Amino acid sequence: MNGNRFGRLFEVTTYGESHGEAMGVTVSGCPAGLELDAEDIQRELDRRKPGQSMITTSRGEPDAVKINSGVQDGYTTGTPIGMVIENKDAQSGKYEPYVTAPRPSHGDFTYSAKFGTRNWGGGGRSSARETVNWVAAGAIAKKINETHGIEVKAHVNQIGDVKAGKVTWEDMLEHTEENEIRCADPEAAEEMRDLADKYQKEGDSIGGSIYFEARGVPRGLGAPRFDSFPSRLGQAMFSIPACTHVEFGLGKEAREWTGKDRNEDWAFDDNGDPVPEGNKHGGLQGGITTGQPIYGEATWHAPTSIPKKQQTVDWETGEEKEIQVVGRHDPVLPPRGVPVVEAMLNLQIVDFMLLSGRINPDRLDGDVGEYDTDYHPRSPDNME
Repeated sequence: MNGNRFGRLFEVTTYGESHGEAMGVTVSGCPAGLELDAEDIQRELDRRKPGQSMITTSRGEPDAVKINSGVQDGYTTGTPIGMVIENKDAQSGKYEPYVTAPRPSHGDFTYSAKFGTRNWGGGGRSSARETVNWVAAGAIAKKINETHGIEVKAHVNQIGDVKAGKVTWEDMLEHTEENEIRCADPEAAEEMRDLADKYQKEGDSIGGSIYFEARGVPRGLGAPRFDSFPSRLGQAMFSIPACTHVEFGLGKEAREWTGKDRNEDWAFDDNGDPVPEGNKHGGLQGGITTGQPIYGEATWHAPTSIPKKQQTVDWETGEEKEIQVVGRHDPVLPPRGVPVVEAMLNLQIVDFMLLSGRINPDRLDGDVGEYDTDYHPRSPDNME
């Protein structure tokens, strides 16, 4: 099974299954000299972990991280950083009824069809529990970005048919973590919470979306076509379980705009460089960053594990049967998805910063010299 590694120079490799002994991640490509300890990682994991409120799974996982390598005396050494998060509250027995009877809309059927077997406890590798590894890696990327003046923030902007009002960057920084929905509009957050409660009491679930934004990202990150910033941004976001739609800038609204209205005039910044006067393109033109804020939205379908009775089929007996998923599951995904989205965006930015030569791949305090758009650390001309 491939597909367990992402990133070019800032490379993340993960392992683990929902009800296995532990989740784990190795981060290769982090420069030496970054001040880092377990608390830096734990802060982000605590935002993602289960059991935060009545609208999240009741699974009691502390998600305590242990750093096994790559850090000495509080600083990264430039070698691979290994981290482990043990599973403390796995209850695989609740999933035995689904060994030969796939749960509707899960990966049960497709994993079994592809591999001829699967780890059926909690969905195994297909479970969203795997995102704990991504958040741990993203915490490292976040610290690197912060040393370069780059900030990433996200918030829940819609649950069901309840939408947040217009919020500013400052609103997101101030209000997102004030409520369990993680919506920067406090009034909308209350409505979203009531809606999530309603579906939870009915034994059902509901979908929603997350708005994300990155500020301080320099111009020039990304490459044409398959390595463009939006291409890899889409891949990162679509990797998150249950994500069904990703957009940036005007997104799908762009289909309603004429070219004349969407195109933007030019102005000059303090350095005398031309910059677009607006930002309908979401900080990306031609697949490359413009230096303006990158923003967009990602959508999640309703969680597929619900207590309501549903129909399935037993592939051993060929008989239809009624099942009721009784495990511990979230009635809505975006509130715990916010730190995952931030992690994936932080990881994306750091990788492109390394690829562009904005960050010395060996030492965080090393001088990379004048920025060169042709610089690539792995090109023959730049390797000793």
